[in-house]
Amino acid sequence: MLPTPVSMDTTEFRKRGKEMVDYIADYFEQLDKRQVYPDVEPGYLRPLIPDSAPQEPESFEDVLKDVERIIMPGVTHWHSPYFFAYFPTASSFPALLADILSGGIGCIGFSWAASPACTELETVMLDWLGKMINLPEEFLAGKDGEGGGVIQGSASEATLVTLLAARTKTIRCVQSENPELTEADIMSKLVAYASDQAHSSVERAGLIGGVKIKNIPSDDKFTVRGSALKKVLHEDRAAGLIPFFFCATLGTTPCCSFDRLLELGPICNKENIWMHIDAAYAGSAFICPEFRHLLNGVEFADSFNFNPHKWLLVNFDCSAMWVKKRSDLTNAFKLDPLYLQHCHQESGLVTDYRHWQIPLGRRFRSLKMWFVFRMYGVKGLQEYIRKHVKLSHEFENLVLQDKRFEICAEVTLGLVCFRLKGSNELNEALLKSINDARKIHLVPCHLREKFVLRFAICSRTVESVHIQFAWKHISKLATDLLKAQDKQQQ
Repeated sequence: MLPTPVSMDTTEFRKRGKEMVDYIADYFEQLDKRQVYPDVEPGYLRPLIPDSAPQEPESFEDVLKDVERIIMPGVTHWHSPYFFAYFPTASSFPALLADILSGGIGCIGFSWAASPACTELETVMLDWLGKMINLPEEFLAGKDGEGGGVIQGSASEATLVTLLAARTKTIRCVQSENPELTEADIMSKLVAYASDQAHSSVERAGLIGGVKIKNIPSDDKFTVRGSALKKVLHEDRAAGLIPFFFCATLGTTPCCSFDRLLELGPICNKENIWMHIDAAYAGSAFICPEFRHLLNGVEFADSFNFNPHKWLLVNFDCSAMWVKKRSDLTNAFKLDPLYLQHCHQESGLVTDYRHWQIPLGRRFRSLKMWFVFRMYGVKGLQEYIRKHVKLSHEFENLVLQDKRFEICAEVTLGLVCFRLKGSNELNEALLKSINDARKIHLVPCHLREKFVLRFAICSRTVESVHIQFAWKHISKLATDLLKAQDKQQQ
């Protein structure tokens, strides 16, 4: 028998592990000196690496050199203090250490038996986090609750899982009352709803789930009101359709607006429609008492989700989802081949998370939550959220002081939507000049007919000095752009 080749033993792993930690620590310490957005063209990487994998082992030193030579030139530095695009993606050293431990343990926690600690810590961490945001008791697992939480890979997965669970529940309910209807008959009439400001992942969930998705028009503050939902429901029921799912958004991607849960929830409950709440970004802020009112109305929901991996210092991936009745999920997804069964599964004392999600396998992600919650504490996490909100208002005030610009949506948390007063083409040109300069990075959105620039507070290390720099840079580019425009018109 040929010996198994070993490219790294435990002795070398200790050495290389320390070197990698040093590399990452140096990366963070010097991140503000790196260009935030890469200056490469599509296909840049392929010519820099061989066409096929090496036949013989290569050294760690060579691999690490190539990280700097090949990988880093093509990295968008999401954790740079000059990154203000999209929404934040969380990063902290406790979470990184927990990820190392998770990878080292390497369990695949699809059932309680597959790794009891993996399952049980997740259940407890979701209860911890639920209590941090003051979720109603029905959403917590506790010792004998009917609800509970689970870590999904993303908010997109959470929306899809809840939509599919709602679809199954509705089909079975309709068939129990109308046995003559086939599943295909019912599917053709099902319709789900979301705000016209909702994330594209909601529409994608409808595509995957094979159901119609209708957008509910938002008001002048980009929020969905109860009256708008009620009107569409009335029209669709009159047309013979079956409304079954509504995805409310707290903290929309374009402008961080908030649907009116206290108006929408009672309607969904009365109409027997599953209400799911997507608070992917904004949900982290609910750990602060002054922002918890934004979640009022969650008591009407069937499921709720937000991403600690966006704004709660837990590295990707970690999307927290709760349901009031976990049986709604397991009834939709439960398949139990003999090779996955274990002696405790019918005891009522354990959870098998494979029945709560699309994939079978799952990593030990709750370790990241455990490390972060313990090493920051709730107060430390609250301070972090409040700092970002304060910085967003600092940027908002800078914009308001310049009469050439306008604020386009209410600034509630860490996002500022702004633009030059003028045409969409002018603002498209401004954004292009900002991103071409590669000193800061922004992305746009459309709010109604307006092309708008989004300024999101993202980095863990961002400070007032970076906000001031960003504004001076934007202001100068705007001045240059307006001067060039004036010359063209003369």
